[in-house]
Amino acid sequence: MKHELNELQKHISAQGILVQDLMGGVSQELEKWSCTDGDVLQSDDSSQTRDIDDIFLPEVEDKKLQFLEHVDVLLAEHKIEEAIDAIDAEERNQPELKSGDSTTDESSSFKSALLRRKGMLENQLIEISQQPSVGILELKKVLSGLLKLGKGPLAHQIFLKSYGSRLQRSIEDFLALCPCYPETYSATLSNLVFSMISLATKESGVMFGDNPVYSNRIVQWAEWEIESLVRLVKENAPPSETSSALRAASVCVQASLNHCAALEAQDLKLTKLLLVLLQPYIEEVLELNFRRARKVVLDLVVDEEDMPLSPRFASPLSTFATSSDRMLVDCGMRFIFAVKEIVEQLTRLVILHFGGNILTRISQLFDKYIEVVIKSITGPTEDDNLTELKEPVHFKAETDSQQLALLGTAFTIAEELLPMVVSRIWNVLNDSKEAVADNGMPPTNSSFDPKDWRRQLQHSLDKLRDHFCRQYVLSFIYSRDGETRLDAQIYVGGKGQDLLWNSDPLPSLPFQALFGKLQQLAAVAGDVLLGREKIQKVLLARLTETVVMWLSDEQEFWGVLEHNSAPLRPVGLQQLVLDMHFTVEIARFAGYPSRHLHKISSDIIARAVKAFSARGIDPQSSLPEDEWFVETAKGAINKLLMGGSGSDVSEIDDEDEHIIIHDDDVISDSDDSPSSLSSVDTEDSFASARMEELDSPVLTDPEN
Repeated sequence: MKHELNELQKHISAQGILVQDLMGGVSQELEKWSCTDGDVLQSDDSSQTRDIDDIFLPEVEDKKLQFLEHVDVLLAEHKIEEAIDAIDAEERNQPELKSGDSTTDESSSFKSALLRRKGMLENQLIEISQQPSVGILELKKVLSGLLKLGKGPLAHQIFLKSYGSRLQRSIEDFLALCPCYPETYSATLSNLVFSMISLATKESGVMFGDNPVYSNRIVQWAEWEIESLVRLVKENAPPSETSSALRAASVCVQASLNHCAALEAQDLKLTKLLLVLLQPYIEEVLELNFRRARKVVLDLVVDEEDMPLSPRFASPLSTFATSSDRMLVDCGMRFIFAVKEIVEQLTRLVILHFGGNILTRISQLFDKYIEVVIKSITGPTEDDNLTELKEPVHFKAETDSQQLALLGTAFTIAEELLPMVVSRIWNVLNDSKEAVADNGMPPTNSSFDPKDWRRQLQHSLDKLRDHFCRQYVLSFIYSRDGETRLDAQIYVGGKGQDLLWNSDPLPSLPFQALFGKLQQLAAVAGDVLLGREKIQKVLLARLTETVVMWLSDEQEFWGVLEHNSAPLRPVGLQQLVLDMHFTVEIARFAGYPSRHLHKISSDIIARAVKAFSARGIDPQSSLPEDEWFVETAKGAINKLLMGGSGSDVSEIDDEDEHIIIHDDDVISDSDDSPSSLSSVDTEDSFASARMEELDSPVLTDPEN
């Protein structure tokens, strides 16, 4: 076949030479004839001469014709590279072929003929590039050919289409395996996409140079492929509420951002776009995972054996549970398990960019857990029969030990276990400056303040602590009758001599009972909250504050004292002032002195002095110095501890039935932080050895 083509080429060349000789002879004869009859025939045959000149080219045009015939032969033989090289060489020899300037009709016709042949070459190259079996080397030859033909934009379009097709085939081959790798498939997809983007960027620079037009097209193509990647990750992900989906999203962010950091060395900045595309998906997965966590904590939907906790986390909580009261700590364990499971799925770069969001969700989940605990220590209310309007309560803590176990569990989670769980998040956020330098993109939570987060947890703990104290104090106040009931009647009228002349003045019976009640609670707390003195002091301090806060704002109490008809006597004022000093000394004796308690007690004394003064009682003559009240209060504490005549406090406190009123009827917490009370270390707490001196505290009527 090749031999026949060569023979045909030789024959065509020979015939071409013969035709050229014939045309040359005819041209000479016509010239002579024209010179002889030129004047006669010039005007008549001018049009015929132009036609003949178009047909019979001069010698310089013969070379162009030979060139075109040579290109046609190469096209017929599919020698595309040789044809392109021949055209390229001809255009270099004749720059006007590229410039677009045509001085003569002959050059214009030659240029048109050349363009037609270049179009034929272009079509052949496009056809080759569209063949499914075309290899990389062959494709490079096609692109190189198009560049020589001046078809750079077309060549780059084919280049990007080719790399997109290769990427699509790789992805399709892998997608069938996605169900086998539910947590890591997204990283593999990311590797496929970004590896192809990196390779295409490098090859584009080699073949097409640094032309901004081609660079912009690479960026646009890469952005489109990243959008496809995010869509594929969503479509092939496990259900968004599962931990596997969170893990898949996390490894996708980690792998993709690492690739983006590497691509920046190639001047390809895609990090911002990637985060914009991934953020809605990450937030959706986080939201659904935290909803599932709320169900685990609030609805108890997971069996205990399905939420294993290491001894590091389980042991501190198990100390609050007995074999019969496992439910007391079960909710806390579920909370830690749910948070720990979420945090373990997070990668470093997910924490860097979404850590603030995650910590906020954790604090919100902790607040939900606290609400469950609050409902568990809420006593019976008048509308208990309206069960259809109330959320279910999975367990009730009725005794002091059960309620203290719930409080101890919550405080242990907030102060010990939760910081351990989220320590990995804090470590990453603390190193965020270094991470910004590595990835070139400021994290979305760079302004997140850890102090605000801790304040959110403390607010939830304060809410639980205050609720417990209100329940406890209101039960203490309203469960008593007669002289042990804390009301204004114990300071009105009065009997017996002034306290100044009493050889053994004591606080009023309700405050003696309060002292005994706090002792009993301290003893229980010493057992339940063993080793957690800080929690004990915080609770006892707040309980003491709650009593005087209630008294300060109890309108019925002050309505009696400040009424014009109240039979007030100096002994009543003395007793009230002694009771306030006694309360302050209780806190100081137990090791939790409080400025807040001292301030409220001082305000109560000032208001009482004003009420008694309005009735003509001179406080200057009726009240001794503060030192007398302080020493008397201390002496009363010692006497009650050492024992004396009167009824045993245990007889008064036999009933543990708590009477509950609505929270709106109780003064809320002040701005002072109760947690600071435990920072003052004075004497031992109520649960100390001093309790061993007496089997039960003694209640003594100061007026008998």
